[in-house]
Amino acid sequence: MRNVSRMKPWFWGAGIAAFTLVSAVLAQGQDRRSKVLGDRDRVESSGFWIYNDLPRGFSEAKKTGKPLLVTFRCIPCEHCAKLDEQVVERDPGIQKLLSQFVCVRVVHANAMDLSLFQFDYDQSWTAFFLNADRIVYGRYGTRSHQTESAEDMSLEGFSKALQAALDLHRQYPKNKALLTAKTGAPAVVKVPEEFPSLRGKYTAKLDYTGKVVQSCIHCHQVREAERMVFRTAGKPMPDTVLFPYPHPKTLGLIIDPATKSTLKGVASASPAEKDGFKAGDEIATAEGQPVLSIADIQWVLHHAGPSGAVRTEVRRGGKLLPLKLTLAPGWRQRGDISWRATSWDLRRMVTGGLLLAEASAEERRQANFPEDRLALKVMHVGEYGEHAVAKQAGFQKGDLLTAVNGRSERMSEGGLMASLLNSTKPGDRASVSVLRGGQKLDLTLKMQ
Repeated sequence: MRNVSRMKPWFWGAGIAAFTLVSAVLAQGQDRRSKVLGDRDRVESSGFWIYNDLPRGFSEAKKTGKPLLVTFRCIPCEHCAKLDEQVVERDPGIQKLLSQFVCVRVVHANAMDLSLFQFDYDQSWTAFFLNADRIVYGRYGTRSHQTESAEDMSLEGFSKALQAALDLHRQYPKNKALLTAKTGAPAVVKVPEEFPSLRGKYTAKLDYTGKVVQSCIHCHQVREAERMVFRTAGKPMPDTVLFPYPHPKTLGLIIDPATKSTLKGVASASPAEKDGFKAGDEIATAEGQPVLSIADIQWVLHHAGPSGAVRTEVRRGGKLLPLKLTLAPGWRQRGDISWRATSWDLRRMVTGGLLLAEASAEERRQANFPEDRLALKVMHVGEYGEHAVAKQAGFQKGDLLTAVNGRSERMSEGGLMASLLNSTKPGDRASVSVLRGGQKLDLTLKMQ
């Protein structure tokens, strides 16, 4: 037997650190499990929501003639938790509206019909309004920030979307032609577990008697699995895959979250301002489709071309006014994707786990960098697994990236990732110039 008293101090430190880390991970796992199990018990006990059973929801809608409200919720995620709780608990402000729907709550992406439920999979809460014929009236739920969901969603806005869906339902099927484009083209795979990167790891249902958390496909994994199809095949990723569901503010449209789709502002010198949009305008239709929420606008933008224009009708002064929203070449890449959970897998692929942000005006001035030059500051360097590739290559927090594979024009983090994804393949190496403490360094980064 070893003499424990003679063990070196570093061993004790490492052992304690490892024990603490394992304990924290186990505690987190237990906490997530309790959240998932607790949500099922709490919601099912109320007797109002149909839980994780879409076929029953469609059957009930057909029998009652009511429209469906289907919500998808990532339980462990705290973002959007307040709105989710208000909806689940049937806040008095929307209780009467909810009673007019067949309400279905789904807490996983397992077995999700990807031809019907197409939305921004980076959301931790989203809602669909449909009828028993699987016709989509509209969508609700968006985010443009990692944590500040209140900038884009509110109970007031959701209640207005509910009412608008009920209005469309009363007019159905006379308005069916207007709603056809709200459903996308058939998906490449039927359900998420059929994607190559997910196949064999998940089943159609959660394992509530065993490892319930580990058996769950999160919505963001759907987008990651879609991107992996392109990456493993060595093919460029389309902008629609890299920059999905563009936020209207990318084009200058600032929508009031307490409304369906009323502009509380229009960004100065933006495409929207140049096209004649004004604060107070309500976007009533986009490409002929009735707009129930900002998510409906994103749906139209997601399916728009790389350039051209989107046809809209705005309600101004009680009248409908036709306006075109101009899409200049490269318009999608102006959107911020850094907040997205799925962007971490992009960072793994092409920046080796680096989190980057554009240098401030003061940092540019100090480095003597003009406005049109690349200047991306390293905000975080990954430390584990494939996210530690940049660290192993010598990158450090605070480094300023000034050129990548010979390109030194100004780019956002998203623009850089798109450039590398579409010009490299796994195994390639990118040459990167960085500025550190006033000194220029040349590093090499392996693509994954």
